[in-house]
Amino acid sequence: MIINYSDQEVIKNQKSIFLAGPTPRGEGVDSWRTMACEKLQEFGFEGVVYVPEYSTWKPKADYVDQAMWEREALISSTVILFWIPRSLPDMPAFTTNVEFGYWLHTGKVLYGRPDSASKIKYLDWLYEEDYGKKPISNLEELLKESIMMANQIYDGKSQEILPVEKRKILK
Repeated sequence: MIINYSDQEVIKNQKSIFLAGPTPRGEGVDSWRTMACEKLQEFGFEGVVYVPEYSTWKPKADYVDQAMWEREALISSTVILFWIPRSLPDMPAFTTNVEFGYWLHTGKVLYGRPDSASKIKYLDWLYEEDYGKKPISNLEELLKESIMMANQIYDGKSQEILPVEKRKILK
């Protein structure tokens, strides 16, 4: 498994999972992505994990560079995993709301959030409406599902998800 952080060049053309969701804004809040990467490694994921945070785990310095890196990685990703542990005021996930709606049409989104997440009713409804699935409320289960989905899509075996070459990708 290769972790591709946002202060590195985007690795392309490989099986991949993008870890979308809120990024801690303060020094005292740990990123959920640390555990997600550890679990993906433990579960044997063989691919690239896009982490939209710096390899130092420090807050981002340049907004435009960060946004452009994320866009490039999201386009390149096999699966976009949205984990939204929204809690106010520490993890508001306002940008995540926009990203979720923007990328939902691609057919490569998996969505989950803990039962304790606040203000997620519309995201739940939208995901169920568009994908016919309930959100996954356990991060480990969401990670396992993302590995299976990445394997199916990347290997061209999925009947449920549009093949990569047939997806509508926004430029």
